[in-house]
Amino acid sequence: MTDDVLVRMAGITKSYPGVAALRGVDFDLRAGEVHCLIGENGAGKSTLIRMLTGAEQPDQGVITIGGQEYTGLRPALAHRLGVSAIYQETDLVPQLTVAENVFLGHEPRGRSGALDRSAMRSEAQRVLDELGVTLPVDAPVSDLTAANAQLVQIAKALSRNCRVLIMDEPGAVLSDHELESLFEIVRSLRARGMAIVYISHRLEELMLIGDRVTVMRDGQWVQTRAVQDTSVPDIIRAMVGRELSDQYTKTTVVGDDVVLSVRGLTLHGHFEDVSFDLKRGEVLGLAGLVGAGRSELLNCIFGVVPADSGTVTLNGRPLRARTPQQAIDAGIGLVPEDRRGAGLILSRSVQENLTLPSLGKLSRGVVVRAKEVAAVCRSFIEELRIKTPSAAQPVRFLSGGNQQKVVLAKWLARGTTVLLLDEPTAGVDVGAKSEIYALMDRLASEGISILMASSELPEVLGMSDRVLVMAEGRLTCELSREEATQEVIMSHAVPTSAAIAS
Repeated sequence: MTDDVLVRMAGITKSYPGVAALRGVDFDLRAGEVHCLIGENGAGKSTLIRMLTGAEQPDQGVITIGGQEYTGLRPALAHRLGVSAIYQETDLVPQLTVAENVFLGHEPRGRSGALDRSAMRSEAQRVLDELGVTLPVDAPVSDLTAANAQLVQIAKALSRNCRVLIMDEPGAVLSDHELESLFEIVRSLRARGMAIVYISHRLEELMLIGDRVTVMRDGQWVQTRAVQDTSVPDIIRAMVGRELSDQYTKTTVVGDDVVLSVRGLTLHGHFEDVSFDLKRGEVLGLAGLVGAGRSELLNCIFGVVPADSGTVTLNGRPLRARTPQQAIDAGIGLVPEDRRGAGLILSRSVQENLTLPSLGKLSRGVVVRAKEVAAVCRSFIEELRIKTPSAAQPVRFLSGGNQQKVVLAKWLARGTTVLLLDEPTAGVDVGAKSEIYALMDRLASEGISILMASSELPEVLGMSDRVLVMAEGRLTCELSREEATQEVIMSHAVPTSAAIAS
């Protein structure tokens, strides 16, 4: 890492109606470093980055890039200055080829002005070779894995002579192996003198890849430290302004009666012969590697896809949930892994999303009782501490943690008795995680039964009364809270004949 400051943001201030998003924030970025930018959802990270990409202009403050001062940037100017951003939700066009996406918006052209496809292919290949990756330049992006799509985004940035690369949650959809491959590329870019802003909620990533880390809270700068001079607990304290030693709130309140009973459930190609019981007030963890069949199992119970065989019994009665509506009517709610794509209607308001499953109870015939709808929404916003300017706010503008609270609230408003949670804290900051864990514990104490699929083993261990482990579509073991450790879970999650036989 060099000491050459490439970017300096000084006194950056930005306000929206009723919200002070940034309050005099200072941030600098050196050539040849990975500078991690972290904070809870709503801390101001995204707003600060939008200032640097030109998507937004500050109300006050100065941005200096390469020695030149600017009171604000525009996207075209930011690109000319070498600033590019890679987001968790890619801006690639799936139907176009790798080469076409790499040069989208600045395609090479011949003297006549016609598109030079040969030059585009060869230049795309050159950029990929620089990255040390092998991708077919003529393949459509829709054929690529999430990890390879990330590489195309990096190649796209390099094709614009990028000097400053912003990476927003780049590891959110990657496996451990894919993440390590990404880290190798990030290290190679750093070695070439590129300045990288790395944003992630997974603090362990920052300790592995970062040189410095800046913490933001409530739109303000809190601290900047060398990664080697800090620790994850120190970072968490700076992020939330308090200790989180009791992050996992857990009270054992499991009843004796079985609420949900699954026997021999099978969905060919995804999971086979799955059987288990879920008791009243229990948090039953479902662990396993990517591809183990956990999400498919939850979707099948909820009626998203019908099972090929097997039975599901709810409170002693057969559940024939061929559709999600039938599962909802029976008292089951699903918080899906993809909350933005499957759990929410992003263009609709907080109130519309929160009360949608309950409209039948809040209506008289075809007339919705507007006052009751508003009252229900207001009560859950207050109870779950959903941070929103108003119930009319489109839910897409909420942070990830608050979006997840809205998804949970809509099932609580419906009177759900069984909650299926698929990666309940994915993309959620540490403060919101603690609130969601406390909510889960409270719901269990009130008799709601929870089946939780999670890839985060500390979460599984911290919140579960029992743990089921899946590997290659089969249940490999059941562990009590006392028996469950990361080592034991992983020994059964790895798809080996020995683990499956146990």
